Amino acid sequence: MRWWKALGVAGFVGVAATGVVIARAERRRRAYTPEEIRTRLHERLDEPPAGTEPR
Repeated sequence: MRWWKALGVAGFVGVAATGVVIARAERRRRAYTPEEIRTRLHERLDEPPAGTEPR
């Protein structure tokens, strides 16, 4: 096999793997109910911002 064919196959595999990762993250994100999302947002809002010291 020529080097350019191997490079093309490697590129194709990389693109396919990236698509799988994106699809998995999207599926995980959509699995939350609106109540869970609201609870998580409120928890994040109650936390102090990163990099700040409490007074």
